[in-house]
Amino acid sequence: MRKPPQNPHDLSRHDLDDILGTINDEARQRFGEGKVADYIPSLADVPADRFGMALALPDGTVHACGDARERFSIQSVSKVFTLTLALEAIGDDLWKRVDREPSGDPFNSLVQLEYEKGIPRNPFMNAGALVTADVVLSSFDDAEATLLDFMRARSGNPEVGSDDVVARSERKSGYRNVAMANFIRSYDNLHNDVQQVLDFYYLQCALRMDCVDLARSVQYLADAGRCASSGVQVTSAEGATRINSVMMTAGTYDAAGDFAYYVGLPAKSGVGGGIVAVVPHVMGLCVWSPALDEKGNSLLGRYALHRLTRMTGLSVF
Repeated sequence: MRKPPQNPHDLSRHDLDDILGTINDEARQRFGEGKVADYIPSLADVPADRFGMALALPDGTVHACGDARERFSIQSVSKVFTLTLALEAIGDDLWKRVDREPSGDPFNSLVQLEYEKGIPRNPFMNAGALVTADVVLSSFDDAEATLLDFMRARSGNPEVGSDDVVARSERKSGYRNVAMANFIRSYDNLHNDVQQVLDFYYLQCALRMDCVDLARSVQYLADAGRCASSGVQVTSAEGATRINSVMMTAGTYDAAGDFAYYVGLPAKSGVGGGIVAVVPHVMGLCVWSPALDEKGNSLLGRYALHRLTRMTGLSVF
C-alpha cells in the first residue's frame, strides 16, 4: 500500500539547528569564492569571510547559525518593505506606475526605460524602487520615520537604523541612480523632488540589520500578512501572496529564473550580501555572506538556500 505523502509544512521531522549547522560548515569551506561589491566604497571594506543564516517561524521561534547577529547594509532587500508600504498606501494604483515583469537586465539598467516611457519593469530594479520610494514619500507625512518604525516593528528590534556613512557613500557614487531618477521624472513618473526621492532611497538601502532581524522582518509574508513580532496584520493574505510572487519572478535581479530553478523560494537579494526568502505558511529566513556572484547575488547565500530546500523539501515547487 502506498504511503501518504508527507506534509511539506510539518517541521517536526526536521532538526533545523542541525541542518543550519551543516550548511554553516559547508559554506565556510567555500570562503574565497565571489567578490564583495566595490562600486559603493563603504561596501568594499566589508570582510568577505562572513556567513550567517536565520529562520523565523510564525510562533516567534528563531533558529540561527554563524554570523547571524552581525549587522550589515541591507541594500536592495529594503525594496520588499517599501513595496509593502506603497501597496498598503495606494493599492493596485501602484501598478499603473511600475510593472510586475522580470527584466532580464541588470538591476541598475536604464535600457528599458526609454522604450517603455519611464515605466520600470518591476519594483525591485533600481528604477522601480525609485518609483516605489516616490509613492512612499507622497503617502506619509514623515516617510523616513514611517520606514524606520515599520522595520523596528517587523524585526522586533528598536535599534534598527540607517548607516549615515553608507548613505553618503551611495550618494557620492550614485551617478546612474541620479540619471535614472531624472529620466523617470521626465516622464512625470516621479512626483516629488528628485533629490528627495534619491535621499530616501539611499536611506532605505543603508539600513543596518542582521540575519535574525531580517528573518523576523519578512516572516509576515509567510503567515498571510501577520507579523509575529508585533502581532499586527501588516498586509492582507492576498497582499502577501502578491508580494511573494514578485519576489519569485524579479527578486534576484537578472538571475531570477536560475534562482527559482535551484532554490525554489520567493527571495530578495541585496549587494550587501543579504538574501531574504519566504517559505509560505512556514517561515521567513535570511542568509548573509558579502561575496557576490556575477549577477550581484550572495554566492554562498544562494548555495545555502539551495542546500536548505534540498535538505528539508521546503520549496514552493
